[in-house]
Amino acid sequence: MERQILHVDVNNAFLSWTALEMLKNGSTVDIRTEPCIIGGDEENRRGIVIAKSMKAKEYGVVTAETIYSAKSKCPGLKVYRGLKHSKYREYSDKLYNLLNEYTDIIERFSIDECFLDMTGRLKNRELLDIGKEINMRAKKELGFTVNVGVAHNKLLAKMASDFKKPDMVHTLFENEIESKMWGLPISELFMLGKKTVPKLNIIGIKTIGDLARYDKNEITKRFGKHGSLIWEYANGIDNSEIRYIKELPKSIGHSITLPEDVTKIDKLEPILLTLTEHIAFKLREYNLLANTVNVQLRTNQFKNFSHQKKLLCSTSSTKEIYKVAKEILVEMYKSESPIRLIGMKVDNLVDKKEEQISLFSNNNLKDNEKLDQAVDRIKNKFGFNSITLAGTLETSQDIKMISTE
Repeated sequence: MERQILHVDVNNAFLSWTALEMLKNGSTVDIRTEPCIIGGDEENRRGIVIAKSMKAKEYGVVTAETIYSAKSKCPGLKVYRGLKHSKYREYSDKLYNLLNEYTDIIERFSIDECFLDMTGRLKNRELLDIGKEINMRAKKELGFTVNVGVAHNKLLAKMASDFKKPDMVHTLFENEIESKMWGLPISELFMLGKKTVPKLNIIGIKTIGDLARYDKNEITKRFGKHGSLIWEYANGIDNSEIRYIKELPKSIGHSITLPEDVTKIDKLEPILLTLTEHIAFKLREYNLLANTVNVQLRTNQFKNFSHQKKLLCSTSSTKEIYKVAKEILVEMYKSESPIRLIGMKVDNLVDKKEEQISLFSNNNLKDNEKLDQAVDRIKNKFGFNSITLAGTLETSQDIKMISTE
């Protein structure tokens, strides 16, 4: 089976995540829109550029140069201190949780980029369409942009994601290697060290195509095993596997941006049921149980409201989770403003194997579990929408799920 690989790379991660945190804490300026950098401490002689905005890049500011040098290139350049690593990790985890919806075979190549193995997981969809969806969802749900590389191996996916930035989706399939990759400078080839570039230039290799057409045995003689590797890379050859550690989600959620504003609670309830079905299905897929339900509403004035409640006992039952979610919705919705988005999530998740017997456990819960298991078997065999408690509701067909945590 031909492999289906995506590479997702956050655009200007450290600056974007710093900007989001500043906005979250009350800043009225999105620093991504001004000439600025994230920099080290000038006074303690650690004054280098860690990340730069697109406007700073237009002035020639580059990563790792001194702040003094950057300021000389860009008059009025603003310098911001970075966040703690743990805070950047939180944003990285948000992206990982979103990607985990598509496959659990994810390699965290760095804090701001991941490889996804989608082989056998396309479910009659095109790999490119999934790449576009991830690009769109990251922007709408997480607040930052990503580049997505679409290919049949890790190397080509990585090369594709490095094409034109930001906020782009690029393919690099085998039949596109010559037209899209061979014309690039040899320095653009993945895994090629800076010290190797001048050595290749000396023997007339200036582009990736030059290396691809060079005699492999000669390159191997000159550069050893690394020479053989970079020759294969220049020809798009890469059989490396996705190195991954399966991580269970810390929360599972979905939200729906409505096609039109809603002002009546009876219009929101069936949508909430649709959300619950998706979330409970995921819980059972991971053999997890939820302890807390949270419901979120966003008005057409972009004001957010959310409430949460604890469940009586740990559960993955669609019926039990919906019962609590509906209670929350009734309590929090006062029909004061038209609603444009509704979301919900479950958290405080526990492994089903570690479930403790609850005083509230009863035969009804066991019956619900049997029903859910039967429904899940049908969904897994014939597709998620083949059977649904919300299947008779027009909302389940007309509204597209576009958001997950």
